[in-house]
Amino acid sequence: MNIRLLKSKNSLFPIIMTWFLIMISCKEQSIVKAQDANKNLTKTSLQNASNDQQIIVGANRTKSYLRYLKGKSVGIVANQTSVIFKDGVKRENRGANTEPGDSNDTKYQVSYTHIVDSLIRLGVDIKRVFAPEHGFRGTADAGESIKNGLDAETGVPIISIYGKDKTLPLEKLADIDIMLFDIQDVGARFYTYISTLHYVMEACAEAKIPVLVFDRPNPNGHYIDGPILQMEHKSFVGMHPIPTVHGMTIGEYARMINGEQWLKNKLYCELIVIEMKHYKHDTFYSLPIKPSPNLPNDKAVNLYPSLCFFEGTNVSAGRGTSKQFQIYGSPYLSDAFYDYKFVPKPNHGSKYPKHEGKVCVGDNLSQSQYLDGIQLEFLISAYNNTTDKSKFFNTYFTKLAGTRELRQQIENGTSIEMIRQSWQPSLKAFKKIRKKYLMYD
Repeated sequence: MNIRLLKSKNSLFPIIMTWFLIMISCKEQSIVKAQDANKNLTKTSLQNASNDQQIIVGANRTKSYLRYLKGKSVGIVANQTSVIFKDGVKRENRGANTEPGDSNDTKYQVSYTHIVDSLIRLGVDIKRVFAPEHGFRGTADAGESIKNGLDAETGVPIISIYGKDKTLPLEKLADIDIMLFDIQDVGARFYTYISTLHYVMEACAEAKIPVLVFDRPNPNGHYIDGPILQMEHKSFVGMHPIPTVHGMTIGEYARMINGEQWLKNKLYCELIVIEMKHYKHDTFYSLPIKPSPNLPNDKAVNLYPSLCFFEGTNVSAGRGTSKQFQIYGSPYLSDAFYDYKFVPKPNHGSKYPKHEGKVCVGDNLSQSQYLDGIQLEFLISAYNNTTDKSKFFNTYFTKLAGTRELRQQIENGTSIEMIRQSWQPSLKAFKKIRKKYLMYD
């Protein structure tokens, strides 16, 4: 550009320079917006996560629900995430977080009390606690049976609803006036807390006991994706005809269970949902407390819907390491294609990890961008590069996928684009049903 010529045109030089600066500014802003989109962070979501618009979970709205509990005999389904926050949750970013109270917990300053402790102090008569997968304090392995007992802190009886029988025994409801359900979910069909919710609502509907749900954010609530479960593959890791990632809060999901008549014999549960404040589905929410032992941070929660499929294969999803659901690998993958190695060892939440003591070759996703959809590349890449494809899948894969079709598509070499296209008609139909039960959009 001839600057001397421009300067001789006094009327044009300021206009052109202003235009030039505006274009640079717009380009910079577009880069920032693209980066924010990749991280699922928008200006709105950042505002909603700020102190003046902090999400208020249902458990914190005591004035909205104490009237339902005072003077009643209360049962409660709860775990380590069932807390009342004292000063709110300070959310800095999407970086890895640890359990509040851990020595290396530097990103979060969280003050809270457990809901059971708080309600007892408020004079609520809690008859018994019903413990889901991982137990009341959230320390048991995935799939490990939970035992009955007494809570060491309060002396309240604990009844397991995760063992051989995952339903609520009706005799344990005989003296209960109302059931409270307060558990942090992560928005994936195979995460078992929504199956527990189903059985709680079903038993309470039979016993004619109302269920009070304290709603909490869905950290994967910003998208809907995956194959719809076909009911012939119904199991505890998938009970309803929903996609892998459903995009609903636990309260909205309870409304759907009722509205779609999914309880046996079309039972209807008297349901009360204590809504949150300042929450939207596209609002980022960092979980201040681990929802289960093998989801230790935000990245694991975000990758979980994609990497959990490996639980139905001979590939490890990182159990027995410090990067659970942030890495994957197996002894049957070649280091000619993958450059990351790890050795699973027994640890908290995984007493008997897959491929214990063996060198696993695979990929480290702990520094990857955050996902707004299911990533099939990981699964298909591992299948294509395993030493023996006939031993890659096991029967559990179909339960996780909710359909035989996904395995067949991968084995047949169907492209990712075509696999995703095959999901679209049923996802479109699901979104229409889902819309009826949303409370925040």
